[in-house]
Formats: sequence, structure tokens, C-alpha cells
Amino acid sequence: MRTIGLIGGLSWESTVIYYQVINQRVRERLGGSHSANSLIWSVDYTTVEDLIFAGRWDEVGTMLAEAGEKLEAQGAEMLMICSNTFNRVAEEVERVANVPFLHIADAVGAEVDNRGMRKVGLLGTRFTMEEPFYRDRLAAHGFEVIIPGRAQREQVHDVIFDELVRGVFRDSSKDAYVEIIAQLADQGAEGVILGCTEIELLVTDKDAPIPVLPSARLHAEAAAEFALTG
Repeated sequence: MRTIGLIGGLSWESTVIYYQVINQRVRERLGGSHSANSLIWSVDYTTVEDLIFAGRWDEVGTMLAEAGEKLEAQGAEMLMICSNTFNRVAEEVERVANVPFLHIADAVGAEVDNRGMRKVGLLGTRFTMEEPFYRDRLAAHGFEVIIPGRAQREQVHDVIFDELVRGVFRDSSKDAYVEIIAQLADQGAEGVILGCTEIELLVTDKDAPIPVLPSARLHAEAAAEFALTG
């Protein structure tokens, strides 16, 4: 079994999902009381949040690349960034890595392909929904990605940073998200990517009118599979 190196704390609320799902999947595969060999480097979220809102992505890239190097030095045999937004600096981490790197958009894209969906919605931070680093990576898998209108994008973004990363989960925000998902369904989306790892703490399949694709869970499951089988 490969040792998984997780660059987390982005936020720690969703890093918990990764640790839980990875270990659950390993136990399912190996049975008994097995768990994953893993290392977590958890950053101070306020530090990186301040940097991204100041547009200082180069410093974020340096910080996460250094985290990857530290994990590798401690024995990590694969790396992943436990976030959608922060995979914006995935190339910086990959550039210094000597071990495989698992990009979250590839894990999500593989699941969309497996389900045979040709058009999906995407919710996430403004960075994830509007910038090409994530949407282009998804599009390379051969399906169409649509996003909400500007006002809805701002609402989704604000709930993430004002509530979800702080462990606040409001029914009113869930209702707003479900309404936005319904609007994407009306535009032909066959499913919706929860493209911020914290969103799946708020919205599940039972809430939404179309299937949801929980990015953190899918990324974690892909990591466990790769650690076990390569």
C-alpha cells in the first residue's frame, strides 16, 4: 500500500472527509481493522485565504509545493491537494514532486464519465467556477460544464467563505443551493459537481433534484484506490 500525502487544512472541515473516506475505503477493500498509510500537512487556512483574496497565488503555490516536499520527505508516495480551489496551484506542487500527484478534477471527471453524463453543472468558489484551471481540466474528459448566473455564483461563493469553511451550516443556505441546482437542471444539467469540498457537508443527493457529485469523496476514493492498486 502506498503512503498517501494529503495537503489539507483547505479547510480542515473538508480534510476530515478525506481522512474518513480514505480509511473507510481501505477497510472495505482489505477487511478487518485495516486503515490507510497516510500523512497530512494541514496549513493555517486564514493565511492562504488572505493570500488568494489578495491575488498572491504565487505565494500559495510556493507554500503548498513546500508542503508537498515535506510530506514526500516523510515518506509520502503520492500527493493530493484536499481542495478544488487550491488545485489552481497543482502545477507548482507537481513540478517539485517526485511521486504521483492526483488532481481532484480528474477524479471528478472520471466519475462523470462513468455515469455517462454529457452535461453537468458546477458549484464552487468564484475561482473554481470562473477560472479555466478547473473547468478546462473537466472539459478534457469530454463533457459540457455549465455554471450559475453571476448573482447565483456570488451567493454560492459567499456561503462557502462566510459559513462553510467556518463550520456554519444554515438551512437557508442549503435551500438557496438547492434552488440554484434546480436552475442548472432546467438548463439541461444531468448532475451537479459540488466543486468545493465543503459543499457536500451542506447538500447531499437526497436534497437535490439531480445527482450530486461530491468532489472530496470522489477524490478521496480515487486516492485510496491508487494507494492500493496503482
